[in-house]
Amino acid sequence: MNDFGWRALGAGSTVLTYAALCASIYVRERRRQAAAARDAVALSGSGNEPPVLVLFASQTGQAEAIAWQTARQLSAAGMPARVMELNTLDAPTLAAARRALFIASTYGEGDAPDSASVFAERVMNSPPKLPSLRYAVLALGDRQYANFCGFGRALDEWLLATGAKREFDRIEVDNSNPAALAAWQAQWGDAPAADDSATTTSFTQWRLIARERLNQGSAGAPVFHLGLVPQAGALPHWVSGDLVQVAVASDPARPRDYSIASVHADGELQLLVRQEQHPDGTLGAASGLLTSTLSIGDTVALRLRPHRGFRLDGNEARPLILIGNGTGLAGLRAHLRTRAAAGRHDNWLVFGERQAAHDFLYREEIETWQANGVLQRLDMVFSRDQAERFYVQHRLLQSADTLLRWLDDGAAIYVCGSLQGMASGVDAALRQVAGETMVSELTASGRYRRDVY
Repeated sequence: MNDFGWRALGAGSTVLTYAALCASIYVRERRRQAAAARDAVALSGSGNEPPVLVLFASQTGQAEAIAWQTARQLSAAGMPARVMELNTLDAPTLAAARRALFIASTYGEGDAPDSASVFAERVMNSPPKLPSLRYAVLALGDRQYANFCGFGRALDEWLLATGAKREFDRIEVDNSNPAALAAWQAQWGDAPAADDSATTTSFTQWRLIARERLNQGSAGAPVFHLGLVPQAGALPHWVSGDLVQVAVASDPARPRDYSIASVHADGELQLLVRQEQHPDGTLGAASGLLTSTLSIGDTVALRLRPHRGFRLDGNEARPLILIGNGTGLAGLRAHLRTRAAAGRHDNWLVFGERQAAHDFLYREEIETWQANGVLQRLDMVFSRDQAERFYVQHRLLQSADTLLRWLDDGAAIYVCGSLQGMASGVDAALRQVAGETMVSELTASGRYRRDVY
């Protein structure tokens, strides 16, 4: 539809947009109420002491898992605790609290992760006065990034500026460093037994049963499809959107995360891995292990990692807009397999790679989904198949009318792939087309989710 057509339908679109915003706010509030009730029962502690707020800002789930572990420690010590995602926290709730513990990861180069972006925008930009609040910050980061623990540091400084008082100096964690995490846990008493609902499972041995290169002749690094099964025991459960961690012998403190490309019903765990090569010719520790070192039949240590921020939870009945590039197709493929099994055909895939001749990953499967109607719309964007570079964010801008129509119909957006270039470009395109207010509401209501790296 052209611009004139949209203006002619402006009134209807406005009503639909308003209705969608109201619905998203309603859903968000219901989730907040349900979470509050659940937390009050699960971690009530004893006596009449007000609960300690245990607040997490998580991108892939690590901060959330630590928050739940911290809350269980507090509860075991007789202190009631309430676990909350930062995006669900408002200024009045924070101002009424006496103690708050913040577990904050950093997204990209110093930004707030998605689960804290609304808090950063709405609360941190209009800081309340918090002279009665005592707080502590656990900042999670990776020293490979210039702004190590950037958001955790910014949050700590912001809290000081509000008049809140530190209980102790900020603890910074580089790549899940055990000593730093132990220093945090030591503040709250003995750590209780692990709870599988909040933490990852243990590493176990998995056997490689399949490996196939999918981009022969590509100008890019080799991309492989892998299939793995447990060496012993039943196939553990996961859902689309979850991650798997690979343990590397040379760096055991820093397991590597990969998006799972299959669903449990497939009978095996499938990955889509690009082989990383360093300037000196050596291969990346994890990608080299998976794509070169291992032979079929060999085993590797893996563990599943729930990624609640990228699951379909709450969006199962919505249309889906799935956007990604490169090996980010893994997480989107798992969602599409889930949708196909459920008979949901209101799916739009926007995917980018280099050249159609060499880099159309899972081509047969995607074209079958298109032919069978699982994909209501498919936009494959190959950046080097024309004189000027053209990427997925450009296709979204080009398809602005369609994008708005899907959002008006209640669609959720899932983005998987590279942070630099693709994810940042997609985010900018969404804000240009839908506006800052709608993107903020999409994030707050769980209709805009990202698994980016």
